[in-house]
Amino acid sequence: MLVLPSELTHRQASACLSMLLQGLKAHREPTVVVDATGLKAFDSSALAVLLECRREALASGKSFSVQGLPTALRGMAGLYGVGILITPAG
Repeated sequence: MLVLPSELTHRQASACLSMLLQGLKAHREPTVVVDATGLKAFDSSALAVLLECRREALASGKSFSVQGLPTALRGMAGLYGVGILITPAG
């Protein structure tokens, strides 16, 4: 499982994406799950990071999901029309 930090804004996006992609490369399971339960402060950059991580997971032949997505970020994803791409882990 990959874990998001408590803050993911434009300032942290590049470093967070690098960390997630490194973790993704080491991930051996067929499903990549990102844990967003600790995410407290974010902006639309968090969506960009999650979408890029999803793209890389799918390119590697893995499925992708997010658990614990904050309600506000879920709403933002829906507003931008990408909510279906960031499915909850189940």
